[in-house]
Amino acid sequence: MMAHSMDDRDSPDKGFDSGKYVRYTPEQVEALERVYAECPKPSSLRRQQLIRECPILCNIEPRQIKVWFQNRRCREKQRKESARLQTVNRKLSAMNKLLMEENDRLQKQVSHLVYENGFMKHRINTATGTTTDNGCESVVVSGQQRQQQNPTHQHPQRDASNPAGLLSIAEETLAEFLCKATGTAVDWVQMIGMKPGPDSIGIVAVSRNCSGIAARACGLVSLEPMKVAEILKDRPSWFRDCRSVETLSVIPTGNGGTIELVNTQIYAPTTLAAARDFWTLRYSTSLEDGSFVVCEKSLTAATGGPNGPLSSSFVRAKMLSSGFLIRPCDGGGSIIHIVDHVDLDVSSVPEVLRPLYESSKILAQKMTVAALRHVRQIAQENSGEVQFSGGRQPAVLRTFSQRLCRGFNDAVNGFGDDGWSPMSSDGGEDITIMINSSSSKFAGSQYGNSFLPSFGSGVLCAKASMLLQNVPPLVLIRFLREHRAEWADYGVDAYCAASLRATPFSVPCVRTGGFPSNQVILPLAQTLEHEEFLEVVRLGGHAYSPEDMGLSRDMYLLQLCSGVDENVVGGCAQLVFAPIDESFADDAPLLPSGFRVIPLDQKTSPSDHISVNRTRDLASSLDGSSKTDAETNSRLVLTIAFQFTFDNHSRDNVATMARQYVRNVVGSIQRVALAITPRPGSMQFPTSPEALTLARWISRSYSIHTGANLFGADTQGCDGDTLLKQLWNHSDAILCCSLKTNASPVFTFANQAGLDMLETTLVALQDIMLDKTLDDSGRKALCSEFAKIMQQGYANLPAGICVSSMGRPVSYEQATVWKVLDDNESNHCLAFILMNWSFV
Repeated sequence: MMAHSMDDRDSPDKGFDSGKYVRYTPEQVEALERVYAECPKPSSLRRQQLIRECPILCNIEPRQIKVWFQNRRCREKQRKESARLQTVNRKLSAMNKLLMEENDRLQKQVSHLVYENGFMKHRINTATGTTTDNGCESVVVSGQQRQQQNPTHQHPQRDASNPAGLLSIAEETLAEFLCKATGTAVDWVQMIGMKPGPDSIGIVAVSRNCSGIAARACGLVSLEPMKVAEILKDRPSWFRDCRSVETLSVIPTGNGGTIELVNTQIYAPTTLAAARDFWTLRYSTSLEDGSFVVCEKSLTAATGGPNGPLSSSFVRAKMLSSGFLIRPCDGGGSIIHIVDHVDLDVSSVPEVLRPLYESSKILAQKMTVAALRHVRQIAQENSGEVQFSGGRQPAVLRTFSQRLCRGFNDAVNGFGDDGWSPMSSDGGEDITIMINSSSSKFAGSQYGNSFLPSFGSGVLCAKASMLLQNVPPLVLIRFLREHRAEWADYGVDAYCAASLRATPFSVPCVRTGGFPSNQVILPLAQTLEHEEFLEVVRLGGHAYSPEDMGLSRDMYLLQLCSGVDENVVGGCAQLVFAPIDESFADDAPLLPSGFRVIPLDQKTSPSDHISVNRTRDLASSLDGSSKTDAETNSRLVLTIAFQFTFDNHSRDNVATMARQYVRNVVGSIQRVALAITPRPGSMQFPTSPEALTLARWISRSYSIHTGANLFGADTQGCDGDTLLKQLWNHSDAILCCSLKTNASPVFTFANQAGLDMLETTLVALQDIMLDKTLDDSGRKALCSEFAKIMQQGYANLPAGICVSSMGRPVSYEQATVWKVLDDNESNHCLAFILMNWSFV
């Protein structure tokens, strides 16, 4: 059977069925198209119903109708594929144009460097001569050296009432910015890991040997230039550290552009240094080639122009010529060039934090790349390519993320003009307590319009910053996220959740270890490159006494986690969360708390970062790669901030509870940091004797009981190191659990696949019980085979489902359980191998 139909709906469709020629009239095609729009693949009953309901189709056989729908689906698929290929082709053409321009720029830079190199050789040869005519010496220097040797011209003081004076500053800013964006005014070095391509973030480079710190990025987006400009000018929407952008004056220019005088305030990332602000002139204009430019530069005594507002809470930083150039692409979309060039005045920063303010890489990660990612994210959302769960619009989810970050930044900085004031100390200087009772600041802020109900008359914040050495930041944040019970107090969580209800919960006494709880993480959204994701955390409650009945109900947290993907370059990693109620309305009040980890040493490339699975235990001993000096001496600063509501009668009690709670959290983090800090030499063999012995027992017992080799080859002559490495790298999950009759079995060991399956680390593995991991059928199968295991030494279990520590179901095709015997032939533990496991 063969059929054919024409693409043009206005013309009759034709087809062949069993040699019979079929022509469809326009009315028949219209009727079929209406059905296709509702159901592209109708069933046989639906096709028969269609023939009965549409008299104009009565002369067509059902099989011919079926063929028409097949052809129609095929044409639709071809059209979509053609549109996709055309889009990819446009992206590749634009990227090719971008790369050719970048190649031209690099060629100019190479020529410039070759010329300078020849000149310096000539200078050196001349210096070795017997005479030197210093009076007639002609010196040719680079643009940067010339700028350093010749002081900047002092412009006469100009104010906002002199548009001509400001326009001259704007034109200077535009020329300087374009030289940085597309020229060789700055010696750009491409960041490792940023490879260009049709789906890549773009080309990202950082400065080398220039005043201040600078970063540059260029990439493609499927948005029109003016839409891109609108997004990028709204800096607080994409730059999470931006507190506010206030435009104090707007002056139109004769060429159709706009000059703005802007005061920008930037949050401090830690509690150890003051926030920054910029007083800048921002110039927006169109170029002759149709491109649109927004460039910006600080107004200082050197540049001239009016003086900006000053605040005692901020240190005035300097923005050198920066901005973005947006060029339209053929066929739609835009090419964006972004340059950020700042001097953050490190003289006022503690010595230990100066790498944070002197790193062009951190600037690129936090500002330049963030801007490009934000535009690409919105472009993907507008095209419908991004899927979100929970039925919420992408803009709503983005607002939640922004509110969490802003609330956490407000807590860390504690600005007086927001109503924050310090509270008297208890004699220790490790924890800072601040209170905010300003109701006007809560109304309409990120806290929500109804944040303080009958319970609560203010907010109290306990915060601290600490320096950690040789701690992998990604591992630390992942551990805090995945193992909340290791550091959180469930009673304190319940107190925070009670602030959302009319009936308050009494101020708890901080308990060591808190209450155990079941944590289930429900994903909401994630960014394109998975460098940030929003999620809801459900904490299952338990009550052990009548006075703890307030803890028995489930609680929910809205949580934002960023910087935990080791394949994505990130300036910092953070975990921010806030209690929410079950309704989770779009305008839900949020009181964020959390952690922020910022590496202070940026000497290694992203690909050289410590693997997130390396810990001080067995995992750290199985990677034979050596560490560089930069890695073994890496430092990071951890900032902690927790917010609590209080009323006038409980303020002192809440302050005492908060101070003790944060101290307990700091102690827990120090213990975790000690466990996950790689020891010098720990990455080399030999490993611990206990680990070698256990690997030998596991392998030998499996062979004794099953008659087969666990690793698929003869390991009779293998040494302990080889066995341990084979066990650790085995593709199936291998787990060991305790063998006790008077207690629930807990896991004592897992190889890398086992840890991945359970979504845990060796540090937290012993907190996971076997009966909580297996489902009902798995527990029944194990119980029914337990006697056989103890008698014969092993048993095979059928396919089943287990649950990771994060509550995610995991399927496996088969499992084998065997007794692990020690050297005295005594029972040491039970071992499991779960074959071909995968997350459901």
